[in-house]
Amino acid sequence: MSKLPIPPRPVPRGLLQGKKVLITAAAGTGIGWATAERMAEEGAQVFLSDAHARRLDEAADRLAALQGGVRPPSMVCDVTQESQVQALLAAAIAEFGHLDVLVNNAGLGGSSTVVDMPDEQWHKVIDVTLTSVMRMTRAVLPHFYARKAGIIVNNASVLGWRAQELQSHYAAAKAGVMAFTRCSALEAAAYGVRINAVAPSIAMHAFLAKVTTDELLADLTRREAFGRAAEPWEVANVITFLASDLATYMTGEVVSVSSQHP
Repeated sequence: MSKLPIPPRPVPRGLLQGKKVLITAAAGTGIGWATAERMAEEGAQVFLSDAHARRLDEAADRLAALQGGVRPPSMVCDVTQESQVQALLAAAIAEFGHLDVLVNNAGLGGSSTVVDMPDEQWHKVIDVTLTSVMRMTRAVLPHFYARKAGIIVNNASVLGWRAQELQSHYAAAKAGVMAFTRCSALEAAAYGVRINAVAPSIAMHAFLAKVTTDELLADLTRREAFGRAAEPWEVANVITFLASDLATYMTGEVVSVSSQHP
């Protein structure tokens, strides 16, 4: 399959006009940053969070440049630490008065065979990728429940469905995100809160290229029907859709953002 051209970015339509959004792992060049950018384009007020202070500061500067100099609020947060999660939620609510949307984007990958994987590596990937979703959700739900409204979008992965060697820890964590999304959505529905997830296959950005071999990237791209990886903003489009009023009857769903064939 030859590589098809990247389509033009969508024209903003005000899908999130006036919405207050908190995004974890929003620094850098990946899906979190693309989501912050797309949601801001659609009229949202965005609160940025990340564990990396320098990259977070740079992300806030970049978003300010796109917003006529208006710098978004931001806060460093390690989502594996309950005290920092609570402080982040309190800061975001204090800044905006309330939250409408939480995007759980934090995740940690890596490659290892099962026989060579130490407990520490397994626990770290599970903690950052899966348990952080629970922590952030647990922290924000009382706020959403009290308002009888709120939206959570989690970032899963097609590896929650599909097998790939050397990815047992990451795949297990992302499958857990999918299951957690479905179960927590049932609990939250009675309060008018929607919880969904996206499951991207491969979205190309600088950090992924840095931590992934050229051979693996080529193999993953070869499997895509369009002959190319997704742009991070293409995944962010679907996250934005799930956070918008166009998805009011969707909850507990995991939406694949992929052109990958078996």
